[in-house]
Amino acid sequence: MGGLFGVFSKNDCVEDVFYGTDYHSHLGTKRGGLAIKNAGGFQRFIKDITTAQFRSKFDRDIKKMHGDKGIGVISDYEDQPLIISSQLGTFAIASVGKINNLEELASKALQNGTHFSEMHGSEINPTEMVATIISQENTFEEGIQKAQKMIEGSCTMLILTDEGIYAVRDKFGRTPLVIGEKPGSYAIAMESCAFPNLGYDITKYMGPGEIIFINDNGIKQLIPPGDRLQICSFLWVYYGYPASNYEGINVEAVRYRCGAYLRKEDDLDIDLVAGIPDSGTAHGLGYANEAHIPYARPFVKYTPTWPRSFMPQEQSIRDTVAKMKLIPIKELIADQRLLFCEDSIVRGTQLRRQVERLFESGAKEVHMRPACPPLVFGCKFLNFSRSRSELDLAGRWAIKDLIGEDLENPIEYTDPDSENYKAMVNVIREELHLTTLKYQRLENLIKAIGLPKEKLCTYCWDGVE
Repeated sequence: MGGLFGVFSKNDCVEDVFYGTDYHSHLGTKRGGLAIKNAGGFQRFIKDITTAQFRSKFDRDIKKMHGDKGIGVISDYEDQPLIISSQLGTFAIASVGKINNLEELASKALQNGTHFSEMHGSEINPTEMVATIISQENTFEEGIQKAQKMIEGSCTMLILTDEGIYAVRDKFGRTPLVIGEKPGSYAIAMESCAFPNLGYDITKYMGPGEIIFINDNGIKQLIPPGDRLQICSFLWVYYGYPASNYEGINVEAVRYRCGAYLRKEDDLDIDLVAGIPDSGTAHGLGYANEAHIPYARPFVKYTPTWPRSFMPQEQSIRDTVAKMKLIPIKELIADQRLLFCEDSIVRGTQLRRQVERLFESGAKEVHMRPACPPLVFGCKFLNFSRSRSELDLAGRWAIKDLIGEDLENPIEYTDPDSENYKAMVNVIREELHLTTLKYQRLENLIKAIGLPKEKLCTYCWDGVE
């Protein structure tokens, strides 16, 4: 998905931008970048972070950088931030989101004589496309508004100029943006967990479509929030870091409540509860506390060298990471009836292998309780399932297995009380070799988050835009 962080300060900001960006590393594993503005111009570094952590890649570079304002980005796809020369002046830009009409926008721009230089393979860099639209207008404010109107999907961005930083939340607020403050400095983050250790206090949660400008005069609101909020629910379920808050609601607290709701719908007699590490841990603790059943760790994650298995594009790499990073503890598995909580079941290929390892280690029963409903629709608004077929999703391949074809709109499989839904879940259960499988009900997930459904994006579960 990607993450953004920016700082405007009366002092040198490089260290804050560096560490603040690093606190977004869980959001992507492809590219990391920093851009700093000083009296001499812009300094920028972009690194490949697929094989090493962001922080280790930039240790030497930040010693060469200095300036009182800057932006950083963790990207799951393209090189960022970009340095753009335009009629508005020179600026740096970084963005997060998904532009569904990128080819259409690029085609129109090319017809008007525009050229693109930042390419990923043969594809145009989405951030450069956004910068191109903005640069066609007379002011940054007008250009940002035009871009937001033209983009189908979502785009949250930071723009670093000679005078300050523009912070722009996507028009329906699918991704968060938070303002922090400490004496002499302002910071903008997607993940508020970046603030405490850098000394920032949350000043403002930006609203959907809101545009602010930060300069020597402080924070100025250029465009107020829109009326429609559709923040991604999956941030609380999986993507978000436990210490972060979105719309004032903490991630870890939501995950505890998710686990508790899973237990409220369950009366299973088991020996211990566990979470698939790491994102399933809090859900498992919530379940165990509600059930008054011991929580244990039959699997432990080897974190020093193995990254998250969800992010790599190649299935073979994901499989290797999944196998190597989780180590079973047989003493906690043998002769036990185990219940695992998981944030979600995206494809299920890795989970099946882990379940097999549990039975090989002597488990009597293995039950699974995902913290959200089955994923049936591919995300249209963020890069959650970029370049992957919807048939990769567990719900979709299970439906195809049932009826022999892929339904364009399998809405009848999203009602947890329907026979179609129950049949789909049973296919997934059998494929994963689970004793039982029971998903979170969408209404309970919404209760756990604590926002009205109309303010949440739940498209990947119920197909509602």
